[in-house]
Amino acid sequence: MAQPKHAPPATRATDPKPASNALWKWIGVGLFIYASIFALSQGRDFLVPIVLAFLLSMVFAPIRRLLDRWHLPPVLSSFLIVGTLLLGFLSTVAALAMPATGWIENASRIEQRVQKQLQEISGPFSGIFEANERLQSMTRTDSPNVQTVEIQGDSAAARALLVAPSVLAQFVFTLVLLLFLLASGDMFYEKLVHVMPNFRDKRRAAQIARDIERKLSRYLLTITLINAGLGVAVTLVMWGLGMPYPGVFGVIAFLFNFIPYLGALGGIAIAAMVALVTFDWVGWALIVPGVYFALTTLEGQIITPYFVGRSLRLNTVVVFVTVTFWAWLWSAVGMIVALPLLVAVKTLCEHIEALHNLGDFLSERHAELDDLKKDRQEH
Repeated sequence: MAQPKHAPPATRATDPKPASNALWKWIGVGLFIYASIFALSQGRDFLVPIVLAFLLSMVFAPIRRLLDRWHLPPVLSSFLIVGTLLLGFLSTVAALAMPATGWIENASRIEQRVQKQLQEISGPFSGIFEANERLQSMTRTDSPNVQTVEIQGDSAAARALLVAPSVLAQFVFTLVLLLFLLASGDMFYEKLVHVMPNFRDKRRAAQIARDIERKLSRYLLTITLINAGLGVAVTLVMWGLGMPYPGVFGVIAFLFNFIPYLGALGGIAIAAMVALVTFDWVGWALIVPGVYFALTTLEGQIITPYFVGRSLRLNTVVVFVTVTFWAWLWSAVGMIVALPLLVAVKTLCEHIEALHNLGDFLSERHAELDDLKKDRQEH
């Protein structure tokens, strides 16, 4: 007589394996993000000029193609573009060097004047300061057993001399790499298409590369023209207000405005400090930065959104966090490359279906609804 077969045990409703796999998956993602940030931080001196060179090559690629259509050799056109860029950089440095030299020579006099102006401003709060000083004197001890630690640091000029060779080497490396990238033409696009396995992937890779280049070049060229207009406006206004070296403020506005949010704050702070030193009446230290703030607000809230806002359509919170993150990671250069890198990532998300959710997160509010309406109208 055959023995009855035992029924297999019922499977549990909750299997711990999927939860464990998901946990290890997120641990792996976290370790990858940490390792990537660590590598970007440690390799800053090497990666910064490479990123700058590739971004600049995308910006000047349309100009290089235009010169190609005029039957100009790629090597000659690349030398022309890099030479023009170098000439513009040297002109900017020369424009900033003259007033900077004068400020350094008169540093002691400027310091005394700033202290005098600050004393006039802090007059109403002198009682609070005196109370604070008395409290500190009461808590201060003169015991011989207390060790006094004195921190002696190098001067700003000495630190600048130590950093200068590294900065100069990165600058030269960036220009040389940009020269090679422009002289190579569309070699990287051709190689990218060549390594793709099938025709569909080849077409997608070419479309992604062209779209990223088009958006970056359009954005950076448009921003450059807008910043140049802002620089001219700031120069005229500072000249009208009687500020010294109004052209320097125009150059500062042009350069600083490439950094979203933080650049305008830096320009306002510089305008306030120079006005505090220049004029006898303290009120000018509020009027001059107020006018500078009005110009940057007009540019940031009306002009720039009108010309580039519709094409970018980025989440403003994400933009601010991205700029802050790259500033912490790569200092001033990080603030400059933060937004172009974010534009490249968003463009990549638009072409890869698996990254569409990330692209929607990076977009401005209701941007996905507008894209859905646009797709319905096209179909």
